[in-house]
Amino acid sequence: MRFPLFVDAVSRRSGLPTAQAAVVSRAVLQTMVDRMTGGDVADLAGDLPDETGAYLAEPGPGALDGPAGAGGPTEFLRRVGERAGVDDETARVGAAAVLVTLREAVTVEEFREMVAQLPRDFDGMTQPIPRPPYED
Repeated sequence: MRFPLFVDAVSRRSGLPTAQAAVVSRAVLQTMVDRMTGGDVADLAGDLPDETGAYLAEPGPGALDGPAGAGGPTEFLRRVGERAGVDDETARVGAAAVLVTLREAVTVEEFREMVAQLPRDFDGMTQPIPRPPYED
């Protein structure tokens, strides 16, 4: 899956404009990398869209201080919002859309390993996002 297709899927799931979905996707991936160690990052990078490699190479701005995995879902989403320059709700919806899209882009085992690196209580964010009804 190429990065534009990944971003399109995130945009459709989240209702975010494509450009904002790209920024949020990058922020989520960078924040996930902050929580992973060595081989996990390389494994994840091999299954993600080609253009994401640069985002997985090293922790980016807003990297977590302290040990990998420090903080819970609130801290994870705060970092995503900070990196992406978005509010809390946009970070939450965008992160959920990224995680659901990742679930489709990698194997079941890789996804489980990836989610195991996230804070506890993140399992609810890996479920499909109910879409609001369209307004005419």
